[in-house]
Amino acid sequence: MFDRPTRLFIVLGGFFVCNALIAEFLGVKIFALEATLGLAPFDWNLFGQSGSLSFTAGVLLWPVVFIMTDIINEYYGRRGVKLLSYLTVGLILYAFVFAYLSIGLAPADWWVGIQSGQGVPDMQAAFSAIFGQGMWIIVGSVVAFLIGQIVDVSVFHRVRRLTGERYIWARATGSTLISQFIDSFVVLYVAFVLGPQQWPMELFLAVGTVNYVYKFVVAIALTPLIYLGRTLIDRYLGAELSRTLRERAAFSEGAARAK
Repeated sequence: MFDRPTRLFIVLGGFFVCNALIAEFLGVKIFALEATLGLAPFDWNLFGQSGSLSFTAGVLLWPVVFIMTDIINEYYGRRGVKLLSYLTVGLILYAFVFAYLSIGLAPADWWVGIQSGQGVPDMQAAFSAIFGQGMWIIVGSVVAFLIGQIVDVSVFHRVRRLTGERYIWARATGSTLISQFIDSFVVLYVAFVLGPQQWPMELFLAVGTVNYVYKFVVAIALTPLIYLGRTLIDRYLGAELSRTLRERAAFSEGAARAK
């Protein structure tokens, strides 16, 4: 059987990949934050643009993905995060290939109208709209994810070299805030500025800023989960093995930089 560090990596990696995949497919839904919380509409005005607080449902999970990145980084270092990041991108693309293939399958006649009583007269059209996300959005999301992961890992270990084992919140939350800033703007730029919608720069900056402010607040609010995760992992591994893994992760990063 696997030893405890290996089992832990499999569990953390499973949650990491699963959260990223779910976030990609949930991203097709746009929700109104004010209405969800029962608040009056908040009309923001930035860069000459205005609007309400509307986000993709994927923002519910992406902060969790970046927190998982920091926890994995803490114990398994850059190599662990890179392995899972590349695996995640590959599986996201794999999933969308089969989503598009399934859209192309001829629907059964009885299935097309099976949910008409629930307000869905054409299940094939609904299925295509939900799972057939635009190629530019998929590319933008994947590119933003990879860049965000690389930045997150680099900032995490740079802060770790400066502070040692102290200030877990600084390296975890700090790296998340910086990586999500880049993620928020890259995905919009690729998907909606370079893509066919050709957003003006003012709209791009306004929507990107609003999205990042939301992620900033959520990242700060979720900081205690970093400490909770470390506590649970330390209990599972034991103090000595946990310390060994963290030291190995820090050492491997230093060795990689020395080459």
